[in-house]
Amino acid sequence: MSRVSADSLQASLANRTVLVIDDSEAVCTAFEVLLSLHGARVLAAATPEEGLAALARAGVDLVIQDMNFRREATSGEEGIALFHEIRARFPHVPIVLLTAWTHLETAVELVRAGAADYIAKPWDDARLLTSVRNLIDLGRARAEAAEWRRARREARAELAERFDLRSVIYESEAMHALVSTATQVARADVPVLILGPNGVGKEVLADIVQANSERTGRPYFKVNLGALPVELIEAELFGTEAGAFTGARARTGRFEAADGGTLFLDELGTLSGSGQAKLLRVLQTGEFERLGSNVTRRTHVRIIAATNTNLRQAIRDGTFREDLYYRLNVIELAVPPLAERREDILPLAQHFLERGFTLTPAAEEALRRYPWPGNVRELQNAIRRACLLATGSVIGVASLNLPADQPGNDDAVQPDRALVEQALERAHGVIAHAARELGLSRQALYRRMEKLGLRGP
Repeated sequence: MSRVSADSLQASLANRTVLVIDDSEAVCTAFEVLLSLHGARVLAAATPEEGLAALARAGVDLVIQDMNFRREATSGEEGIALFHEIRARFPHVPIVLLTAWTHLETAVELVRAGAADYIAKPWDDARLLTSVRNLIDLGRARAEAAEWRRARREARAELAERFDLRSVIYESEAMHALVSTATQVARADVPVLILGPNGVGKEVLADIVQANSERTGRPYFKVNLGALPVELIEAELFGTEAGAFTGARARTGRFEAADGGTLFLDELGTLSGSGQAKLLRVLQTGEFERLGSNVTRRTHVRIIAATNTNLRQAIRDGTFREDLYYRLNVIELAVPPLAERREDILPLAQHFLERGFTLTPAAEEALRRYPWPGNVRELQNAIRRACLLATGSVIGVASLNLPADQPGNDDAVQPDRALVEQALERAHGVIAHAARELGLSRQALYRRMEKLGLRGP
């Protein structure tokens, strides 16, 4: 064995505990000598009962178990029962099956059921060491990931206890950092600029800022500037006097109505040059006039603005005022697209599902892999459409009706072995039904099964 691989084994196996369950003392001794040479601690058990007791007592990183525990036994039933018992009671401990050639088919079935690997007797030391090292490294990585997820859950729960998060749904670290920042800056009575593409949830972030500010409980108005005709935006914001233009009546604008509270301006990048100048004046002095009036009015409003426009580029292009940008950009919150925070996809999808509906594993995988150019809004629409079009309460890939020509979506129609097997099992082997669930044609499913080495019914 090379020096590099020996060092790698020592680093992986040092202070790790391997439990060997085998009725042969010679086998247990062989494993103890082999593994302890590389720093592992080896526990030996001669019976399934002893093995389960050892698992309950000590922190075991890996189990190597035989398939038979009585000299006259050859069926492997004891090993199968022990495997399922360990999986049920200690689901996170990887299990390597020690099997004779006569039990190879059984071992393969157990690997499909969750066994980490199988080693045939007599075993090859190099292969066994490689398998043990890889599984222990994988177990360590999973344990670290689980601890990280637990810490993130606790951090989210703590944040939700301290602040009003408006029932925001997320799992990703990116969104947690963003929501945390929003709660921190909420009580600072300064403008907030929220950036991000359409449909990512900028309005939800604005709601969190407002709900945790000193102005919560005071007027809170939202204006979607992009949904208003350009000639009416200023009237909406600043109000009008009767006769200001044909058909105009006296009307209070949003700045006047929101006095003492918060005004959320969405699609800020669509504001005209004249509107930008008046908005800048309000931010600087708190003063404005209604359209058609010479009477100066005063207001004290906190501005939260949002846009999908690249304002720096708009400044370079001369379409957005630089002084207004710096007035608004005291605090900047940039919301990443959904494709950059894929951990949020399934929690959001589950939130959007109507009561009584569930997603198949293949549908969940398709949702995870789809690029979501329309972000959260597109995901919400896809789930609502699927609930309407599904023939039953279980939503498969076909019901999602995701576009197949989106970049990065090729994998969504290429389910892995586990997904294909699960679909076939639920369809009781009926290819047409399994293909429909997976969003494939029957011919495509046959080709996928052939590629994965799966036999048809």
